[in-house]
Amino acid sequence: MTEEAEVGVDLSPTSGSEQQAPHFLQDVIFHGKFKLLKSLTPEENTQCQHGLYFHDGQRRVDYVLTYHVKKPATGRTSRQSTHLLTENAVARSLRRGRNEHLRHHKKQKARDSSTLPSSPVADVELGCPAETVNGQEDHKMFRREEFEGKLRDMGLELEKDEDTKIAGVGFVKIHAPWNILCREAELMKLKMPTKKVYEVKQLSGVVEKISSLISKVVEPLHPHVEEHQPKNIKHLSHTFSREKQHLFDLSDKDYFFDSKTKSSIVFEILKRTKCKAKYSMGITSLLGSGVYTAAYPLHDGDINEESAVPNDRKLLYEEWANYSVFYKYQPIGLIRKYFGEKIGLYFAWLGLYTQMLIPASLVGVIVFLYGCATVDDNLPSMEICHPKNNITMCPLCDRVCSYWKLSTACGTARASHLFDNPATVFFSIFMALWAAMFMEHWKRRQMRLNYEWDLTGFEDEEHFCCCCCCQPLIITHHTRLWYFKGYWQLESFFYLHGAHIHQFHLCFTVAVRHLCLCPSQDHPRAEYEFRVMQKTLSKDQKSHHKIEKLTCRDRLPAYMTNIVMMLLMIGVTFAIVFGVILYRISTKAALHMSSNPVTRSHVQLTVKTTAAIINLVVILILDEVYGAVARWLTVLEVPKTDKSFEERLIFKTFILKFVNAFTPIIYIAFFRGRLVGRPGSYLYVFESYRMEECAHGGCLMELCIQLSITMLGKQLIQNNLFEIGVPKLKKLIRYIRSKQGAFQEEERQKKLQRYETDHFLEPFAGLTPEYMEMIIQFGFVTLFVASFPLAPLFALLNNIIEIRLDAKKFVSELRRPVAARAKDIGIWYNLLRGVANVAVIINAFVISFTSDFIPRMVYQYMYSPDGSMHGFVNHTLSYFNVSHFQEGKEARDPLHLGYHVEMCRYKDYREPPWSATPYEISKEFWAVLAVRLAFVIVFQGNHSRYGLQ
Repeated sequence: MTEEAEVGVDLSPTSGSEQQAPHFLQDVIFHGKFKLLKSLTPEENTQCQHGLYFHDGQRRVDYVLTYHVKKPATGRTSRQSTHLLTENAVARSLRRGRNEHLRHHKKQKARDSSTLPSSPVADVELGCPAETVNGQEDHKMFRREEFEGKLRDMGLELEKDEDTKIAGVGFVKIHAPWNILCREAELMKLKMPTKKVYEVKQLSGVVEKISSLISKVVEPLHPHVEEHQPKNIKHLSHTFSREKQHLFDLSDKDYFFDSKTKSSIVFEILKRTKCKAKYSMGITSLLGSGVYTAAYPLHDGDINEESAVPNDRKLLYEEWANYSVFYKYQPIGLIRKYFGEKIGLYFAWLGLYTQMLIPASLVGVIVFLYGCATVDDNLPSMEICHPKNNITMCPLCDRVCSYWKLSTACGTARASHLFDNPATVFFSIFMALWAAMFMEHWKRRQMRLNYEWDLTGFEDEEHFCCCCCCQPLIITHHTRLWYFKGYWQLESFFYLHGAHIHQFHLCFTVAVRHLCLCPSQDHPRAEYEFRVMQKTLSKDQKSHHKIEKLTCRDRLPAYMTNIVMMLLMIGVTFAIVFGVILYRISTKAALHMSSNPVTRSHVQLTVKTTAAIINLVVILILDEVYGAVARWLTVLEVPKTDKSFEERLIFKTFILKFVNAFTPIIYIAFFRGRLVGRPGSYLYVFESYRMEECAHGGCLMELCIQLSITMLGKQLIQNNLFEIGVPKLKKLIRYIRSKQGAFQEEERQKKLQRYETDHFLEPFAGLTPEYMEMIIQFGFVTLFVASFPLAPLFALLNNIIEIRLDAKKFVSELRRPVAARAKDIGIWYNLLRGVANVAVIINAFVISFTSDFIPRMVYQYMYSPDGSMHGFVNHTLSYFNVSHFQEGKEARDPLHLGYHVEMCRYKDYREPPWSATPYEISKEFWAVLAVRLAFVIVFQGNHSRYGLQ
């Protein structure tokens, strides 16, 4: 490959051997690249360090673009198709006239090929033999040439490689030289460490000794990551400026900008470099139209080989993405250094959330153990389970159910006490305060990270940024003129005549910088600019009025579609929940008709468990559907910026997935058993299905079953199995497809280059799925924690695995994401705060209306003759005369219990049949309702005083 590599742009139809010597001498003489003399020996380069560098072995690959290569039908050629497309500004300007002529000649040939498809087209840019290509591929090739030409005009250096081990895929490797990095760092207002260091004031006295002792205790929990500087020493950071380079430590320019910063700089250039063909708006639209198939920065190196060169990726794999170090803290600083602030903040938040789950889990386990220890002393369950209890209960369904003894509900009553006891109330209050402490603790942690990462003065690009839609308009031998949305900047390349030109350059840059920096929005999305351009062109056909943005009127159809589709999806969720309700009712009636006594004795457990599993399966399926629908609806709105697109997508996805996950739980908690009616006057669905009622132990046990199955199922199946299996399956499919090309087995056995290996990795899809699953889990932990005190424990166990699973996915399964700056977690904090506030209200209503805590308290202090719980069960049961059953609604076998039943009991506060107002709501009901509402108000008021507010 190195024998026929070409340096520069091969614009002539001559062979590579004829052009190699002139281009090589040109780079050595004009560019001063004398190191190329040493790079001709492949053994010294070790395959250009496995694809991390250009063919000269000196310039590191900062970004990679891939595109589809159509191979000739006769098979692979022996010619190497690797081209070095780097050019210096002086050499490029010397050949300006010749290149313009050749570019015009090439465009004319492309137009001729579109009118005469049968004529052969010689790809002079790629140096391939003349061959017939269809118009679409020829058009994509022309757009690539135009885009790459503009990238070279922007100062980037490019190198092509089409003779790879991946059939049908070509690679464009991009390198940003030092002067381009400096220019873009100044435009992006990047903060870089200066030579100035200062000492952070340390604690003193007793506090210092305690802190030192704690540090020694937790020392084994810290990862073995080398600190580049002492903790009490910090470099003073300053916005990078080419005029003030003396303030920065530039002793090693190769490492002044790390790989994360270089890739983000190149990505900014790729986003704002525009092409004229088909209204191209940068790399985003080129990827969408198929001109390029992928764009990604490279990982630092290998992680599995023992001989791999030490790098940050390998260190992260060993000290972070490893299940054997699950008990250690995360190397947040190294994560931020490798992936950027946005991803670093996510893992910092996830780590803090997991740490805060430890005390919540301990308290939850204590509450559960308290329920286990006191179940034998619980008087209501003892009354239900007493062998002499002969309370006869009314049938649970019409025609097919018989009378039953209350003592048969002994197991349900004892199990309900595990989650419905006085300690549950304390745990609900504790979790409300825990949520408030967690939110405040994260704010404190976030501020500390902003200080450590030099983000204290950071302003988001959408609030104040450089005018970055710059394009080179005039290029001479010594200067380049840039246009920034109405402002001009002159950049000098050579300082002739000593200090005179140097002083002129500095003064002019200072003057322009004050003009160029202006309030601006984030980069408009390619789809938005394309829609604006479509509207402008259609408007210009009628008038010369210029349209600069999309109005609400333009988006009105999309808004209406969003509202209708969101309501429709929520209606689908409600319909499925209603269908599960019908399943429970019909299945319960069918199982009661069974001749097997074992089946009849486990009807309640069977129906509850199977219905919860059905709900889980439906939730998992609808989660995927709703995610796709939310993205489609967001695309219809055509948001202007990426941040606006992400926020709208997050909001829609959260609403749909939240409703999908919690609708079955909300129904059981607040509606089931309350829309039943009474014996003789039940409420029916479709005039045949009687609404279901809760077991005698209350709906809290059923709520616990539904919540636990949904939570554990989502964590095990969706969060873990899907995250492990789906990326590996996609990677296997891409690898299998790549092996379908016509290349030999021995070539497949060769070691892939770094950019080829990363091509097989899964593209990074953003942090939205990661945050979303944690927000839903946060809802499970806080919203209905009164019914399931073990929820924090299962969340803790899941998150311990989740952190290492996500770490391994980011390090080894995904392509390296482009580093993004951020000072907070954005809209996710608002969603967390909203869930925490709603959790207080929901837990108050669960304790008041779902559990028996308030009825027990009212009975003990208002109606109990001795102030104890003796007689509570009888107090909550009402009487019904079986002769008042409607015709056809009687019990299946009146003598099922061995005696004739005249009165049966049901759980409700109603007047007995012998009173003046039979079956009317009793005064006890209103007393209990008043206390329930008072408890909700007091619970919410105390939380508002001591909690989030």
